[in-house]
Amino acid sequence: MRDLIVTENITLDGVIDATGGWFAPAAGPDQSDQVEAVRAQFAACDAVVFGRKTFEEMRGYWPTVVDTDTTGVAEYLNKVHKYVPSRTMTEPGWDNSTVLSGPLADEIRALKAAPGNDIVVTGSISVVHQLVAAGMVDEFRLFTHPVVLGRGARLFPDGTAIPELRLAETTAFRSGVVLLRYRAGKGR
Repeated sequence: MRDLIVTENITLDGVIDATGGWFAPAAGPDQSDQVEAVRAQFAACDAVVFGRKTFEEMRGYWPTVVDTDTTGVAEYLNKVHKYVPSRTMTEPGWDNSTVLSGPLADEIRALKAAPGNDIVVTGSISVVHQLVAAGMVDEFRLFTHPVVLGRGARLFPDGTAIPELRLAETTAFRSGVVLLRYRAGKGR
């Protein structure tokens, strides 16, 4: 069975909502070591799930920067298979994309059971919240930024039943960002 991995850019106080400008992936100090870590994750993943809003934002940006993107993200996102849960979207309008129109847990369970590599969910807070609540997340990869906001959408909002987490890896980057990898549940 494939692993479902939630990958998020997150503040020290657990906010993953990037509004307000705290997250600027191409700005700031040397991020080359962080870019290499992201590229290594790409190599282990052959499917990405985006919520509809995140999908539309990604679709509107990444195909337009292929010639100028030095990180490899544009090339990867344009070729990887993308899934977007939506009751309203019928045509995704981005190569290698599939609309998932059934119940989210059923659709993701079927993806996890199909042959392939890791499945990553990034951004897409409402989708992530549903998958956490359904106990479907195998791993969390949290790119923790040295920022405290005090408000905004959180990975684990108040009242969330947080799965048992086991630290699998920590990596500090020159930018001050720290990657925290947690495996969810016993025996996963």
